Amino acid sequence: MARDDWLAQVREEVLEPDLPICDPHHHLWHYPRNPELPRSRYLLDELLDDIGSGHNVVSTVFMECGSMYRANGPEALAPVGETEFVNGVAAMSASGTYGDARVCAAIVGYANLNHGAAVGEVLEAHAATSPRFRGIRHAAGWDASEEVRNSHTDPTEGMLANPTFREGFQELGKRGMTFDAWLYHPQIPELTALAQAFPEQLIVFDHFGGPLGIGPYAGRRAEIFAYWKDAVAELARCENVVAKLGGLVMAVNGFGFHKRERPATSEELVAATRDYHLHMIDCFGPERCMFESNFPVDKVSCSYPVLWNSFKRLAAGFSPAEKAALFHDTAVRVYRVS
Repeated sequence: MARDDWLAQVREEVLEPDLPICDPHHHLWHYPRNPELPRSRYLLDELLDDIGSGHNVVSTVFMECGSMYRANGPEALAPVGETEFVNGVAAMSASGTYGDARVCAAIVGYANLNHGAAVGEVLEAHAATSPRFRGIRHAAGWDASEEVRNSHTDPTEGMLANPTFREGFQELGKRGMTFDAWLYHPQIPELTALAQAFPEQLIVFDHFGGPLGIGPYAGRRAEIFAYWKDAVAELARCENVVAKLGGLVMAVNGFGFHKRERPATSEELVAATRDYHLHMIDCFGPERCMFESNFPVDKVSCSYPVLWNSFKRLAAGFSPAEKAALFHDTAVRVYRVS
């Protein structure tokens, strides 16, 4: 509740309230044994409060986060429990009981691609669990510094190039499934190499490739931005890659909004992130970009209406067709949201 009170200090009129939005990246979780954790509960009620706060969110895509795994059975199949859980939430939403927005209209789960070809069984189990299942994210965020937390999937250095990982990665293409890539900015060339090796595989580039701003990367924003800019331009040459625009105000990015007495306004968010957004859109084009909330993770810095206001300010100079792509159409096409 204290964090909600903090966010409530900044309230803004919603810009372009009729613009349809598909939010292609949010989580759902509950940690009842750790109630003191920030955002220890983020389930349907909390999500509905956010997407119902003024913007015209018509649909959403769930992104894996290690939630509600099966407690029993083979370890490899444990993540299927998350898809089972989210499909139930999606069914609740599809009933219309909770409003017109279709929550979790598409689902991205987790399967350990380091199991090689054997991961096919897990992918089939996900698909059998929900007609909304679209693909997986196997997070690869790894850094040598102990001050940077590695991804929750416990990746190893250079994982994307590992032959066994790539054998598992190949199973996605056999089933027409997407791959969401979450990593840190020094690893972007590794993702480029993966995209080049599998040109038919659709890859979604999450959170700007995680430009770091903490630990050994603190105080080096200009240097890191220059590296990131070149790496993104090279990745964008891979036509099988599309990009998510969001997840840039997490603590790991180093902007420090979460440490302030008042949360960020949309104007402050734009001032801090404009160059990243415009470079991504310039490289990928609106038809390969989609704005995302990454909630509740980015809620550490700002509220849902303020975040989407910042996106609308950033896109103010784009045409109606380009805005439609950025806020809705790209996401709906990529994740086959119906």
